[in-house]
Amino acid sequence: MTAGLDAEDTREIRKRIEELGPWFHNMRIRGVETAPDHFLGNYPACKWETFAQVLPEDLTDRTVLDIGCNAGFYSLEMKRRNARHVVGIDHDAHYLRQAGFAAEQEDLDLELHQMSVYDVPKLQRRFDLVIFTGVLYHLRHPLLALDMIYEHVADDLLLFQSMQRGSDDVPQLERDYPFSEQAVFDEHAFPKLHFVEHRYCGDPTNWFIPSRAAVEGMLRSAGFAIEAHPEREVYLCRKGVRPDYVDPPPCA
Repeated sequence: MTAGLDAEDTREIRKRIEELGPWFHNMRIRGVETAPDHFLGNYPACKWETFAQVLPEDLTDRTVLDIGCNAGFYSLEMKRRNARHVVGIDHDAHYLRQAGFAAEQEDLDLELHQMSVYDVPKLQRRFDLVIFTGVLYHLRHPLLALDMIYEHVADDLLLFQSMQRGSDDVPQLERDYPFSEQAVFDEHAFPKLHFVEHRYCGDPTNWFIPSRAAVEGMLRSAGFAIEAHPEREVYLCRKGVRPDYVDPPPCA
């Protein structure tokens, strides 16, 4: 039995967690795990431990936008670091119900909206920190999403994570190539977005899985300067200057 809860309270929490299932985030809500049999282990806590140190321990007076917040694991972590205001968005109402329940049980205040990354202009505000983790490879238009974040909601920091496949090498590429050059595209490390027509890992929303070089190139192209790379899939970026040859995206 969880400390501070009697057996009946624990049963009620467990019942609500089951009613709100299935859960992708394994969270411990008042002592009860939401996805104890997660195929990735204690996820996303095990992931968070590998890069938590790159973010400020104290986010007092800072605002945070968590894009694709799922059940709110990272949103709640930001509130625990004293973020002044945290907004979580997700296209799936199922996940937002989970996030709302988790926040209520922890007595932490989250602002939650059902919307996609392409809808961020509707928020009409910018944030000191934008979290964009576990989303890019689910998008039909991944570079547009990064452009929308840069143009409409990012004010300073971007915490980015994406599944990666293919080469982990980052080639030294020329700024330009003649039309006759073809061999460079066959190089193993050339930046690639691996297109999934049907499914990957049983998921029909896994569309474009980037290589490391592709991730880093896309971030730079969208106007984000990479400041830290604490683990293979995670980058802490700062909003910089978008290349002058890149047009801003249209408003949604």
